[in-house]
Amino acid sequence: MLYENNYIEKLLGIKGVSLKNIEENNTSITISFELEVKDHTCPCCGNKTRRIHDYRTQIIKEAPMFGKHTYYKYRKRRYVCSICNKKFYEYTSFAPRYHRMTSRLVSLIIEKMRSTHSMKSIAEECNVSVNTITRVFNYVNYSFRHLPVVLSIDEFKGNAGMYKYQCIITDPKNKKVLDILEGREQHILTDYFKDFKDRKNVRYLVMDMWKPYKEIAEAFFKNATIVIDKYHFIRQVNWAFERVRKSEQKKFADIRRKYFKRSRFLLLKRMKTLNEDQVQAVEVMLKTSAKLRDAYLLKEKFYEFVDSPNLESAKRNLKAWYLFAGACKVPEFDECVNTINNWEKYILNSFICPYTNGYTEGVNNKIKVLKRNAYGVRNFERLRKRILHMMS
Repeated sequence: MLYENNYIEKLLGIKGVSLKNIEENNTSITISFELEVKDHTCPCCGNKTRRIHDYRTQIIKEAPMFGKHTYYKYRKRRYVCSICNKKFYEYTSFAPRYHRMTSRLVSLIIEKMRSTHSMKSIAEECNVSVNTITRVFNYVNYSFRHLPVVLSIDEFKGNAGMYKYQCIITDPKNKKVLDILEGREQHILTDYFKDFKDRKNVRYLVMDMWKPYKEIAEAFFKNATIVIDKYHFIRQVNWAFERVRKSEQKKFADIRRKYFKRSRFLLLKRMKTLNEDQVQAVEVMLKTSAKLRDAYLLKEKFYEFVDSPNLESAKRNLKAWYLFAGACKVPEFDECVNTINNWEKYILNSFICPYTNGYTEGVNNKIKVLKRNAYGVRNFERLRKRILHMMS
């Protein structure tokens, strides 16, 4: 009997429980119980009593068990003080006062909110309403007041709040999401960073080529080296190549045009990563257009710069790429070359900084999944808290 009581206590997470009945059907389990009688302290006069006044039955939702909705049918005892006649309910550790669900269910809800599942699906799984999920999650709070040595700033497209893009701030060294801002505009960034007292401790600031980020970095992080993430300057070259491919394939007949469109990812891949059949396919495509071939060689030449083992080598390879771009005379690359040239100093810093926005981009991908599952999140504060909780 003692063994059974210990097992029940562990299963329910309740000490001193006296099990009365278990009812089960296809969708739910109802567990009836009461707690053992013990001394309670009167909240009014402090006298100890175990005198019982009456009982009330309360239905409390518990975390699902065995894949079924679970309920506690709790026979709740009221004690009465023998000194002052104060009536009060017995103390319970498994559910907060006035709550109709257990602490375990609350903990489960908070844990489920770390996933990319929608609030609606979490509510259905936990057998509560979406409003209940919202109320529980309102108690969760995140903030940080100390800046790391390496700071990363990026953005993701959102529909929360009044701005098209939300700004994400991370610590790529320790792989932490620090905060989410409603927008990436300069005045928002200024208002946010101006109150930090330890801005001088930031040594590297990794970002993309969004001008307000650079202006904020120069204004507030004077000790930091500004670093343009490799993904973002490589993307400039890929975009330029794609403009050439699209313009050239328009000149082809339908069959060849469709083939080029289907093969665009093959053309974007690096030549050294292709197998023999893929190399032959690319060479056949490049023979159809001299301009496309020049654009492809420009793309591949840029990767020689990206692969540079050190800063000095990177400077030489980038200079060689500029000369090659000038000789090729591909108009679609003009904007790309100008952008790389304008940001050259900060692009070259990526060869002395071991950190990238790779972690941040990974977080952005999880955010996309979250938003897709939830069909968009309109409330910015809720989105911010959800992301910080998900990545904590």
